[in-house]
Amino acid sequence: MRQYAETGLVAIDLANTWDEYLDDPERLPDVPSLHCFCMELGVPALSDPAALPGDSDPDADPADVPGVSDPDADLVGVPGDSEPRAVPADVLGDSEPDAESVGTAREPDPGAGPVGTARESVPGAGPVSAVDLDEVRAVRSRLREVLDGDPAQRARALARWAEEAPMRAVVAESAGTPVLRLAGPPAATLGQRLTVRAVTELLDLAAAGDWDRLRLCAASPCQDAFVDRSRPGRRQFCSTRCANRAHAAASRARHR
Repeated sequence: MRQYAETGLVAIDLANTWDEYLDDPERLPDVPSLHCFCMELGVPALSDPAALPGDSDPDADPADVPGVSDPDADLVGVPGDSEPRAVPADVLGDSEPDAESVGTAREPDPGAGPVGTARESVPGAGPVSAVDLDEVRAVRSRLREVLDGDPAQRARALARWAEEAPMRAVVAESAGTPVLRLAGPPAATLGQRLTVRAVTELLDLAAAGDWDRLRLCAASPCQDAFVDRSRPGRRQFCSTRCANRAHAAASRARHR
């Protein structure tokens, strides 16, 4: 069975919870499946506002507020800062084969974050609801809109989403250095926190110089998103599954 945390990035893994290869493309069909998604991606699924840390404490560390990234990860690049900001290793790595570089999006990456923890406890995790499920699916639809199109179109779509979403910029301290982060509203819902994390991750990709390597799979009917980590930058398919299918279809077409 396909896992949810294939890259460790909510921006990619949530978008890919719709799989056109399946008879039923919906990979988040119910509340338990959403709970598994949250567990695998390490997303606290709190739904009780009273249980959200930092909401009533004005002096709380922004890193402890839902929707704000970990102090040492998911940092938003600051204008003028030339150093890439904490993009997961599976995105920046260059160990992918150069020839066609089809990748292995269906295989877990040991360095890609909390993969394979669907049945393990995530600190602070709580129950999710049908309302959360509807909201998360709506976030996924917005993500799909952002990921579609060329890099310039994606940039404009991301800017519109960030402007409309209930989030704010906060300055926090990390190892004695001020850093700029995005944060959701007090008592943020699961969908709002996933939005903040996804926008932050996409900004990190852009700051790392990988914006034009963010693509959708070219093997119809697949619509999975992926980051091309190959040296040549010519990768077209999200996985070996899609590459093999596309090559087989092309071979059949040539021999007709």
